Amino acid sequence: QVQLVESGGGLVQAGGSLRLSCAASGGTFSNYAIGWFRRTPGQEREFVAVINWSGGSTYYESPVKGRFTISRDNAKNTVYLQMNSLKPEDTAVYYCAASTYYSARENDFGSWGQGTQVTVSS
Repeated sequence: QVQLVESGGGLVQAGGSLRLSCAASGGTFSNYAIGWFRRTPGQEREFVAVINWSGGSTYYESPVKGRFTISRDNAKNTVYLQMNSLKPEDTAVYYCAASTYYSARENDFGSWGQGTQVTVSS
């Protein structure tokens, strides 16, 4: 089972950028698709983006399409989420997760990180 640790969150002004990282250990990283999800207080966790095992396929939820870019470096066992043109509504705890399926369904992801807080001020 792969273990995941997120980093890179913080406080940024609207219109700014952040890059989140998801570092993996304890498994064969290239066997997994990696997804990013987010949760705001009082809300359900929602899907943000996913990348397949090779990095050749990606999928984004509509609110972030064109602003966020997911990528991976299998040599470094790391997936990135580049977030540009950030909006206050992007404020959330961001989680990365691993799945043996290329999926946007939360239930398909079995390993989760602890989350990293992103706060976008207006």
